[in-house]
Amino acid sequence: MDTARKYLKGDLYTWGLILTLMVVSFLPTYSASSSLAHKFSGGNTFTFLTRHMMHLLIGGIFMYAVHRLNFRLIGKVVQLAMPAALILLLITMFQGTEMGGANASRWVRIPVIGMSFQTSAFASLALLIWLAKWFSKTREFLTFKDLKAPLLMIGSTLILILPADFSTTAVIFTMAFIMMAVAGVPWRFLWKIIAAAVVALLLFVLVVWTFPHLSNRIATWKARIVNFMDPNNEEGNYQIELAKMAIAEGEVFGKGPGKSIQKNFLPQSNSDFVFAVITEEYGLFGSSVLIVFYGLLFRRFVKIARRAHTKFGTLLVLAASSGIVLQTIVNMGVAIDLLPVTGQTLPFLSAGGSSVWVTCIALGVILSVSHTDVERIIGTSPQEEEESFDTENTLAHG
Repeated sequence: MDTARKYLKGDLYTWGLILTLMVVSFLPTYSASSSLAHKFSGGNTFTFLTRHMMHLLIGGIFMYAVHRLNFRLIGKVVQLAMPAALILLLITMFQGTEMGGANASRWVRIPVIGMSFQTSAFASLALLIWLAKWFSKTREFLTFKDLKAPLLMIGSTLILILPADFSTTAVIFTMAFIMMAVAGVPWRFLWKIIAAAVVALLLFVLVVWTFPHLSNRIATWKARIVNFMDPNNEEGNYQIELAKMAIAEGEVFGKGPGKSIQKNFLPQSNSDFVFAVITEEYGLFGSSVLIVFYGLLFRRFVKIARRAHTKFGTLLVLAASSGIVLQTIVNMGVAIDLLPVTGQTLPFLSAGGSSVWVTCIALGVILSVSHTDVERIIGTSPQEEEESFDTENTLAHG
């Protein structure tokens, strides 16, 4: 324990849960990638396993480096990171690449390491941290104009992501909305924001229908919604039908590691539908244990937020954790047919570099708050000490 305390700052329970999920992720990734390995790498499944290990290694370095920082420094760095994120989104919009059969350009290639990076993942975290910093300095919202700066930043980010990825846009908007509600924005303003968002989305759809060359995603969104609303459409719902078959065939204790059948037919079996593969191989018991692990991790997030002594610390934990929580819920919800197909990954268990890296950075931010703010280190300015925040009361009435 003393050795762990020497190198790992912050909440050790959170560290334990994170490292457990990292280790557990190898078996599902290795198994769920077998069909893709036969399709793209001549049956060499170790290629995907090695890639996942590399992603976790890089993400672990990011997490460790960020967790050692004073979280107040993170609030300053994001003032530069947010403009950089918008520039990356612009580059992606005009020069992005496609991956994994997706018909949307969501990635940019990093020349030095030869890997691709999904810029919307980085932009979502940067935006939420920027919002946490902005709202930590503001206490009252007397007029709608008081929200001009955050709404401009949210709108700029979402409009650059929407043409290629509606599901990510919806998730980011939901996270930003939760942030505003917890920060104390009155509901009379929040209802206006919802109405404005709906109108903006409708205008975008009308523009794209008028000028189809602007985006090829409208047809995809329409098909997914129609398929979700019409369960009898077997042709359109083949992904969900296969996922439900995998879950049903898993029964109580599953078929065993690596013995999934549906992984050979499920598109994106190692990312979007990895939860279905896990349930088929480990059954209701295994999937329930996984859900419990995620639940314990989310519970630690709440405890860290409540222990924070400053408003910025609390909002920062909310900003960093909301994406992890929502992605987990959405990914599992899609697999069991509670939500339309979205393409959201399952943190750590789904293959993909961008999602793993951003998740690790977000966890590093949370761990930074768990030791920096709780300890109230020497050097805190009077202004920051005055930013005390009644978290429980805000979460109950916000």
